Formats: sequence, C-alpha cells, structure tokens
Amino acid sequence: MAGRISSGLPMHVMADLAPTIPRARRGLTAPAGLPQVAPAAVFILLLFNVPLLLMLSWSIDPGDNPFKYYAALAQGSVYMKVLGNTIYIALLTTFACCMLGYPLAYWMWSLRARSQILVLALVVLTFWISILVRTYSWIVILGNDGIVNRSLRSLGVTETSVAFLYNQFGVIVGTTNVLLPFLVLPLFAAMLKLDRRLLQAAESMGASQARIFFRIFLPLTFPALAAGSILVFILTLGFFITPAILGGGRVPMIANMLDLLINRMPRWENAAAISTVLLVLTLLFYAAYQWVEKKSRI
Repeated sequence: MAGRISSGLPMHVMADLAPTIPRARRGLTAPAGLPQVAPAAVFILLLFNVPLLLMLSWSIDPGDNPFKYYAALAQGSVYMKVLGNTIYIALLTTFACCMLGYPLAYWMWSLRARSQILVLALVVLTFWISILVRTYSWIVILGNDGIVNRSLRSLGVTETSVAFLYNQFGVIVGTTNVLLPFLVLPLFAAMLKLDRRLLQAAESMGASQARIFFRIFLPLTFPALAAGSILVFILTLGFFITPAILGGGRVPMIANMLDLLINRMPRWENAAAISTVLLVLTLLFYAAYQWVEKKSRI
C-alpha cells in the first residue's frame, strides 16, 4: 500500500520518528556491548591511566610551591640543554626521513603493481627485525673498524678511522634508519590515492614532468608528508635504545636522562616533571598530526 512501509506504519509517522530511531538503537546497543569491552576498559584504566596519574601527582609538590619541580626544570641549564638537544635531533631526524622517504615513496609509486608489492614487502620487512639488531648493525658498518672505515683506509682517503658513531651523526643515522618506514608507508598510501588522470591531463596540455611534479604532485601529497613528518618527530622525542647505543652516552636525550634520574640517582619528582613536559609536547604535536591528517583526507 502506498504511503506505508514494511513496518506497517504510515510514512508521515515514520518521518516523525526517524530522528528518534537512531538514538533508540544507540541506546540499546551501547549497554549490550558494555560487558564485552568492560574488561579491556578496566585493564587500560588500571595499567595505563593510573600510573600516568601517579606520575602527574609526583611532579606536583604538596608544600607551599606545588610547581617547584617545574621551576627547577626551567632554571636547570642541564635539563634545558637536554631538552633542546632532543628537539634538535628530532628535527634533524625528521628532515633526513623527509629527504630519503619522499624520493623512495615516489619511486615506489612509479613502479608497476608487481614491483610495488615487492618493494613494499621489503619496507614492511624492517618492522620484523628487532630495533636492537638494526642498531647494532650500524656499529658493524660505521664503527672504527667497520666496513666504511676499512674501505676509506684501503682507498687511501684517510689514515685514521673517522668517528661516525658515538656522536649526534651516529644517533641521527640510526634513528632515521628505524623511523624511515613510518614516513614512507603513509606517504606511499597517499600517493596511491592520487588520481593519475590529473597528471595525464596536465601532460596532454603540454606541461613538463618537472612542472607536473611541483605544481600538482607535490602539493597534493604535501599533507601526507607533513603528517608523516610530525609522526617521526613525535617518535624521536621518546627514543631510547638507539641514542643509548649509537650515542655512547655522549648524546643525552630526554629518555636517557629519565633513565639516569630514575635508576641511578634516583629523583622521581624531577623525572615526573620532565615526563609531564614530554607528554604535553607529544600531545601537542599529536594534535597537529591529527589536524594535518584530517586536512589531507578532505
């Protein structure tokens, strides 16, 4: 019958009820799924959020000056130097990942489908290799008696070993090696979504390959590059293993300072204040990452 639907209600009644039906369904489904998600929610609440709240409480002094640990952090030249050094290495690592990652992703995009799968598998394969193994492999390559220094000495380029490791250069090389896939994979995915007909249309109108790249390809993929760069920067801020091994204790970063304050001194309150600052920085950059990623999807 015209004016009715399969539920038996008139169409104008269904139209009036339509805004309320989704709310009613949502009200029914949420309690039904609650028992399934409750154990995981309690697990996350206890094992992740409670320690985080405890850390925040330790950073605040119950006395007259509740923010004295933050004041000590701001007035301590050592803390500010380590914080600045961490941000500096994170920026250089991000820059290196961009310089290496964008050409690699572009080259992967230009390959045929079968070759793309093969190269993509090689990039993903790095996630299956331990960070510790990948970090120690750089000692074999760049160490004083490593492959590079042996080659340089045998070629007569230098008589003594070049100090590639246990400095900022070694830390940046190792960190870039570990974090490069985090930039390449989302960037390559964004390139695959690019409509190739835009490039073909520009080419048919006589635009050169360089003009097509700089006027169309690069602007359309820049949001993905920015999002990947922010992600690499955030991950570098909290890196521990690679700076500890390839820095040799001479390149202090925030994570290494936290290890010193907690395990050797110990000064839990100062460590909590530094951790809170690092957490705020990470959240700010994560918000920027989400904003850029959202813009890239529009």
